Amino acid sequence: MKNYDKLKKLTLSLLEEIGEDPDREGLLKTPSRVAKSWKYFSQGYDQNLEDIVNKAIFNESSKDMVVVRDVEFFSLCEHHLLPFFGKAHVGYIPNGKVIGLSKIPRIIDMYARRLQVQERLTHQIADAVQDVLKPNGVAIVMEGRHMCMQMRGVQKQNSVTTTSAFTGVFMNETKTREEFINLISTKLH
Repeated sequence: MKNYDKLKKLTLSLLEEIGEDPDREGLLKTPSRVAKSWKYFSQGYDQNLEDIVNKAIFNESSKDMVVVRDVEFFSLCEHHLLPFFGKAHVGYIPNGKVIGLSKIPRIIDMYARRLQVQERLTHQIADAVQDVLKPNGVAIVMEGRHMCMQMRGVQKQNSVTTTSAFTGVFMNETKTREEFINLISTKLH
């Protein structure tokens, strides 16, 4: 990882600045652990959409809605570097092409593993699906719990933030949008 040693030094410095003893037994390996964690938390910066999709787009005549729901995600709030996490629900209406289903969670992860705000993350996912498939429409709803709201500031532990992004027929046709909302709201399994 680039900057691994620098991240270790920064963590060591942080421990000292908050009044901790970095030579204490429980903290001896913390700078290394934190550097490795940041490699994972920020891996989205080293990924791109083309590699994630990896040509897993297939010709298909289906015109019916495809929904991948309850995809767990986590990210880090760019304002406080605290986690937010929840579920993403992604739908699209094919226009001659479908994507390998595992690629949708991978797209979500690629954008989530960057410093984020949930509003931008939602639109980045919608834009990515729109760009790679050129479907008749894309719908995204994300529900997130933000540690910056739960641990500090207003300290509201049960708050959930919901964001959405719609393109094409999901924007223009109320019935299509309602079908998507019903599918992600109903427990089918």
